[in-house]
Amino acid sequence: MSSVELAELAGLLADRTRTRFCLALLDGRAWTAGELATLAGVAPSTASEHLDRLVAGGLLVERRQGRHRYVSLAGPDAAELLEGLLAHLDLAAERGRTLRRAVASSAMARGRTCYDHLAGRLGVAITDAMTTLGLLDVRHGCALTGEGMEWLTGVLRVAPAQLRAGRRPLVKCCLDATERRSHLAGAAGAKLCLRMFDNGWVKRIGTGRAVRLTPAGAAALEDLLAIDADSLAAG
Repeated sequence: MSSVELAELAGLLADRTRTRFCLALLDGRAWTAGELATLAGVAPSTASEHLDRLVAGGLLVERRQGRHRYVSLAGPDAAELLEGLLAHLDLAAERGRTLRRAVASSAMARGRTCYDHLAGRLGVAITDAMTTLGLLDVRHGCALTGEGMEWLTGVLRVAPAQLRAGRRPLVKCCLDATERRSHLAGAAGAKLCLRMFDNGWVKRIGTGRAVRLTPAGAAALEDLLAIDADSLAAG
């Protein structure tokens, strides 16, 4: 990437409205232009102008359905870029500004989605446990071991073809914005997250990115990965 391209990318995120759009889209879902306009408190025409720039800059993609314009992050690389930038901020100071923000930020720190995989203490705890059990090898980057592949395809019943589909890396370590450590991303991280939602082990809190571990999920994590769910609630 040249200095010009880097400056253009920085310019896209230098505006608060565009940044707010991108952070909302970290939930991995597609939003309408109208929903994002309401979220940011701007006119639809203003939102449209900002979205045009983000799409042209490659951070977002769009599709039209009827009269609605839907936008989403361009992919996991865009999500990882945003999460990495957030990791450089003092989120603890932000967390203490108001009671409402403190509650919301604490929930996000406990567990959230980062595009299509799990982040926060929950995501990091799962990554740590998989490493301890020999399912992940993080000594030289991040790699799924043979035992890890058997665990995903056998225990969690993820189809091997789904893990190998497309050009996306099988596993990737993503720097967690709140924990400042790695959580599991890549195709394996996405399928693990999806399986936990499908099994009812995690549920979204409201309409945002924060998730909560259900009693069934706590039991499953203790049984499958020896994770103490009580440790995730601290802080």
